[in-house]
Amino acid sequence: MDYKTYAVEDAPARAKELLAAAKKNYGFVPNLLGTMAEAPSLLKAYMTLAGVFEESSLDASERQVVLLAVSRENGCEYCVAAHTVIAGMQKVPADVVAAVRSGGPIGDRKLEALRAFAAAVAGSRGRPSEAQTKAFLAAGYGKRQVLEVVLGVGLKTLSNYTNHIAGTALDAAFAKAAWSKEACACR
Repeated sequence: MDYKTYAVEDAPARAKELLAAAKKNYGFVPNLLGTMAEAPSLLKAYMTLAGVFEESSLDASERQVVLLAVSRENGCEYCVAAHTVIAGMQKVPADVVAAVRSGGPIGDRKLEALRAFAAAVAGSRGRPSEAQTKAFLAAGYGKRQVLEVVLGVGLKTLSNYTNHIAGTALDAAFAKAAWSKEACACR
């Protein structure tokens, strides 16, 4: 099924303001958001949840590790590329990004525990093993961060699934970070 990628000008009325805000924020309307505009409530939920995730106790690098790990686990080519670029803009070390894109391990023990736990939560559909949870907590995270990882998984589930269903085209801004699920033997 083909999905239209809307611009501000031709978007459904309830999506226009949201796309205009995205364009102001990013300098363009990412194709993901333009696709989500087909269902303005989805677009609003995604943008709102993204803002809420920014307010979590995880720092910018940690949030990008979660978003990349979940996107990789879900085999979302669009989101892995997009978050690779965003992580670079947020000064996440290139070796950390490369490790997450490949499935780890990250040299930093705490970030590796976060990557592994986020992938486990996504891969198990919210049922990480007790050992996986204990390893995450032993790395210095707490119960709050366990639930904040769930928040990140929820956020990426909205975008990853949208991209899978709609076949969202990769934006030129993210093309330099293209990634293929086949290249990594992901699900």
